[in-house]
Amino acid sequence: MPFDARQDRMEINVSGLTKVFGDGPNAVTAIKDADLTMERGEFVSLLGPSGCGKTTLLRIVAGLESPTEGTVEIRGNAVWNGTRRSAAATRPVSMMFQEARLFPWFTVVENVALPLRIAGVGRKERLERATAICETVGLKEFLHHRPNALSGGMRQRASLARALVTEPQLLLLDEPFGALDAMTRDALNIELMDVCARANVTTILVTHSISEAAFLSDRVVVLAPRPARITAMIDMPFDRPRGLELQQSMAFQKMVGELRQKLSEGE
Repeated sequence: MPFDARQDRMEINVSGLTKVFGDGPNAVTAIKDADLTMERGEFVSLLGPSGCGKTTLLRIVAGLESPTEGTVEIRGNAVWNGTRRSAAATRPVSMMFQEARLFPWFTVVENVALPLRIAGVGRKERLERATAICETVGLKEFLHHRPNALSGGMRQRASLARALVTEPQLLLLDEPFGALDAMTRDALNIELMDVCARANVTTILVTHSISEAAFLSDRVVVLAPRPARITAMIDMPFDRPRGLELQQSMAFQKMVGELRQKLSEGE
């Protein structure tokens, strides 16, 4: 069999994914026959209206929610066997949520180091690694602060650092900056792109922001309202690295308009 270089680079393969909540007349189909593949290092956004099933799809990939039908593979390893999750398949996965979910009694560096502590990494090593990633995301001056002393943006930086401290191969982001003001969100989007590029981590972002999806992504996957169906996959034609000035360009505005049109067509 000839060597398939693309297959060797494959990070995620989602095939025929369907999720139904409940049964009988009260059954609700959240996702219907979704197919998606991603290569290593790719940044993909799932774009769709609120409640369309984006987060459910992300949770199934993360191993937090079992599918009704279909398969999910990460680097060739099946995430689900029926309702049983494979710990080996999801070991290289890290997820960041809309809320920071930091423990208030831990300092920033202790919160960031927590996944390493759970994994059995020694105190000295885990604090060194947590300190290094905190500095990467702009938290050098806040290592020993507790979460209640931080702004919303700083708490999300700490959450991002915690998601990255285990050096994941796959980073899943569930609207992590949705509750932040526009300037803080822009700054964190720049940080996110920089960190993901340097780590070459494969990333899936759930968002309902058209401009955020266009700005961050290599490819945008457009989903129709529930049940979530993939109605379009659009490559972003912008070179990297990207700065905020890109958003003022005619090419960017044209792409935002195209994505908005694709969203409206799926309604």
